[in-house]
Order: sequence, then C-alpha cells, then structure tokens
Amino acid sequence: MRVVHHEEIGAKPVAAEGAERATIREIFTAETGAPTFAMRVFDLAPGGCTPLHSHPWEHEVYVLDGSGEVEGAEGATPLSPGMAVYVAPNEVHRFRAHAGSPLKFLCLIPVQQVCCR
Repeated sequence: MRVVHHEEIGAKPVAAEGAERATIREIFTAETGAPTFAMRVFDLAPGGCTPLHSHPWEHEVYVLDGSGEVEGAEGATPLSPGMAVYVAPNEVHRFRAHAGSPLKFLCLIPVQQVCCR
C-alpha cells in the first residue's frame, strides 16, 4: 500500500502544445507500481487550459476545487467541485479554468498511456 498527499508529488508544467498555465502531478503511474490506472492531479491557473485533443483511451475526471468548464464537440459544460466527467475514447476535449478561478481536478487513465504531460 502507498499513501501520499498529492502536494508531496512535484508539479510539472503540462508540456503538450496548446496547454496554458497548467500543471500536472503524477500521483500513481506505472513508474510507482500502479498496474492498471494512472492517477494524476491537474492544476489550471485562472484562465488556464489543457490542449484541445483526443486519444484512443477513455479517462475519468473528478473536480476537486475551483470552477471552469470542459469543452467538447457539443460545446462547453460548466464544472464545479464534486462534478465528474467521463471522456470516451477518441472524444475531442479540453478543460479550462474560468478567468477568475483556478481549477483542480483528478484524472485517471489506463496506466500504459501517456497524455497531457
């Protein structure tokens, strides 16, 4: 068993093209021994975003703090703490913090994948 506080894991800038004012903390990954899912925490500064992208795997997101929106093919949906998002494989998406608020969310993907680093 491994127990950590997410702030013990160093935050790295999201290096993917199109990301703005976004960091990622890779909590559990293949490198830390997680065999199935990778758990990451994203922090978006006010007005920050992940890139508009898609990939062949699903992921699940849980909003921890702040406010923002998830953008997809059908437009944008507001997000607030306690909301959860399922992103299907190959679905175009982007997460964006509102201009006056940061957005923090938990994101889980299959451990073999690399996304938004």
